[in-house]
Formats: sequence, C-alpha cells, structure tokens
Amino acid sequence: MTTSIISTHSLTKQFDSKTALNDFTLSINTGGIHAIIGANGAGKSTLFRILLGLEAPTYGESFILGMNSQALTPEMRGRIGYVNEEHTLPTWMTAEEVTNMQRNLYPKWRQDIYDNVIGNFDVQPTQKISMLSRGERAGLNLSMALAQAPEVLILDEPTLGLDVVAKQAFLEALMYSESDLDTTIIYCSHQMEEIERVAENLIIIENGQVKYTASPDEFCERISYWIFDFNGQKQQLAQLPGTLSVRFIEDQFHLITADQPAEAVKGQLSQLGIEHPVQAPISLDRAISSVLAKNHRTPNKAA
Repeated sequence: MTTSIISTHSLTKQFDSKTALNDFTLSINTGGIHAIIGANGAGKSTLFRILLGLEAPTYGESFILGMNSQALTPEMRGRIGYVNEEHTLPTWMTAEEVTNMQRNLYPKWRQDIYDNVIGNFDVQPTQKISMLSRGERAGLNLSMALAQAPEVLILDEPTLGLDVVAKQAFLEALMYSESDLDTTIIYCSHQMEEIERVAENLIIIENGQVKYTASPDEFCERISYWIFDFNGQKQQLAQLPGTLSVRFIEDQFHLITADQPAEAVKGQLSQLGIEHPVQAPISLDRAISSVLAKNHRTPNKAA
C-alpha cells in the first residue's frame, strides 16, 4: 500500500504583488523518482523552500514525512537530503574534512554508497573544495546526500552547468544508488533528456499550480500531434478544443492538442475540410514544451 511522503493542501505563497504558488495541492507517494517540471518562475524553488521549512506559506499547509514542514525537528531534517544547483560547500575545507563532518551528523551513514558514488568522480580526499570543478563538487554533494540514506532526497537542478561527461556520471551514480536505497527522489530539471532517463512520474507546474501528474508514457498519450494540408487560416485551428500550438512548416500545418481523443480531433478537422490528417508520434520533450508554452508570458505588442 502506498502512502504520501509529501503532500500540500491549498498551499499559497505571495511575494508582494506576485503569487509564486496558488492554491497548490499535491500528493507524492513513497518511492521512485518524481520529476517536477515547469518554466522559470513556475514556483518550483518556492515549493522546495516551503517543504524544507525555510520559507513560510502565506496560507495553506505542506507536509513531508508526515510532519508539517513548518515544524520540522532536527531529527526529521536528518531524514531529508537536498542538493541544489549551486553545490555550495565550505571552500576552505578539503573533501575529506567535509565528508567527515557530514558522516558525524547522520547516524544512518552508508559508507559503501558514498564510496560507490564518489568513484564516478575524480575527487581526491585531500583536495580543497575551492580546487574542485563544478562537476566534482556536484559529485561530492550527491555522494554525501545519498550516503545519508535519506527517506526523501530533493534535487533542484543538480546538473545545471555541468559538462556532458560530468552530467553522465551524475545520472549514472544517481540511478545506481536509487536501486540500493529506500529513498523517494524529487528531481527538478529543465533538461528533458534527464527526465526521460530517470523519472517514473511527472509533476508539471504552471503559474504556481499543478497542471499534470502522470507517468511519462501516460502524459505523452494525452498529447497528440497532427500534420496535414489546409487552405484555411491558422486562427481556425488555434480555436479548436485543446489546441496547444499551431505551426506552418514546409507547406503543411502542424497541430498539437491536449486531452482530445483522436476521433474527436479527426472530426473537427474534417469539418474544416481537412482530409487524411496524419497523427505523428510526439517526444516527451515536445509534449512538455507545448504544454508549458501554451500560457507562457509574451511581450506586449506595441499598439
């Protein structure tokens, strides 16, 4: 039986006139890797700060490990891991000194996991943090976070700025260790190739609200992609139910819709005189991009 390890109820956070989270309600079951996806400013980082008890909501509640995140005790915090894009570590210390400090703080420390993960990165124990590359700092951070054997691990854009080799090492280390730990992983990234590789569940956020929750395959099934010839106006297609985007490419129209049965779309296109539309496969990257772009803010056009 699965239970919620993270949940929010009508969670709202306002910064002056800006609303970062708006009646945000979510439930994440124990286990697996859950990807949180959204455009910049969608509310992802604000959500993490509230879940970790670093920020108070304007109203509403959030729970992690069954406890209100505004009342987390030191013992509860020890059961939560967090790695962000900055990979901030004390630069004057060596890798070994930082690791020893972390080891003493976490009674469930798994040295075997630390050794396996850090082995993917060229980090020497005597190296000062200031001498490590961004990828090496990311590897050290991930090694320590996983060695803590946390029940929840939040990864907020952990591969941002890493080169291809460092990113590959990071993802391989994450997936290897995930199979050896009873840890629920919350993974936030704008890199769809990473999401496709690691995520079992998608949580798509738009304008501070949950837009979709589904597995990658289920999500792609909800988005359909059509290609056809059409002599009418683009605006006629844009007004069809569920339309996410309409583009004219190489003398054909490309239509992407959400939550519309194939037969319904064919019927609507037929009414516009469109014969033999072709339904093409759609990648996860394109499906997500189409959803996020639908209501993305655009500059005001001059009158």
